[in-house]
Amino acid sequence: MSGANAFSDFARAWQARLGDTFAPAPLDRTTVAGFSARSRAFRVRDVMFNRFENAAALRTAGRRVGVDDHVRLWIVRRGTWRFGEPGGIEHTVPAGRLLVQSGKLSHFSAAPRSTAQVLVLPAAEIPRRRSAPASGPADTAEVRVLTAHATTVSRMLDGLRPAGVDAARDTLAELARAAVAGGFDDEEPLLSPALAQAARDLADQRLTDPSLSPAALARKLNVSARTLQRAFAHEGQSLSAYIRERRLDEARRALITPHRHMTITEIAAHWQFADSGHFARAFRKRYGQTPTDCAATAARKTSSHVDRQPVARDFDR
Repeated sequence: MSGANAFSDFARAWQARLGDTFAPAPLDRTTVAGFSARSRAFRVRDVMFNRFENAAALRTAGRRVGVDDHVRLWIVRRGTWRFGEPGGIEHTVPAGRLLVQSGKLSHFSAAPRSTAQVLVLPAAEIPRRRSAPASGPADTAEVRVLTAHATTVSRMLDGLRPAGVDAARDTLAELARAAVAGGFDDEEPLLSPALAQAARDLADQRLTDPSLSPAALARKLNVSARTLQRAFAHEGQSLSAYIRERRLDEARRALITPHRHMTITEIAAHWQFADSGHFARAFRKRYGQTPTDCAATAARKTSSHVDRQPVARDFDR
């Protein structure tokens, strides 16, 4: 959405969804006139999470932004955000950094084409810390688990019962403390779904990596292999099984791609199957046919579709 009318629509939708507790910050006239942004926000009890992408530059108006009894975790994914303290100090937060800030700000602003995630929760949820904002890396295991859980909550929130909403809210607070403290209690059962989702997200990015394993993912997430295994036990599927199924899915996608350039043996090796025989057995168990039969079926369908296309002909006149 863009322009002053778009900002009015945005503010109304925000107010209806998130209420007065998380009222949007006032923006200066230039920002309102050129407003172009997209927001994906949700509220769970007294906690709010938002992913905000702005195409045009933005800046707040007024002398103060925010409220005293909130703490905010700003996770900058792209571009640059700036945050001003009432005393006149401004903090610049580039992509890949996390800023933890409590109380009121004098202002904040974002460069064009910036993306940030912000978690807002009661200040009492975060242990007492110095009042000045603190910055750190946004790629820690704790932050990855936090954002993975928030993404899951945003998808499932409308279908959660009250007990599920409470659990989702409490886990967000627990993970926020972990992100601030730089670690988390890996025995906490409420963290299992978020930990499992973070592991799946990492695995999806590394399916062709020969070193991908549950142990490697556990090290990346800064937990023990046993803790990660226990998180997946709640899911009813092991992490190893998830990796194998995702690799098979991607291998099947490659097999049925029209005019593919890789042989079946090359596809098996690309998706880290030990040999063609192992690949064929795993593929048949999952899909009920061999890789060769799957590729042949896809080729026949493609050929049949082409044959049915109208053929243009030139006629003598």
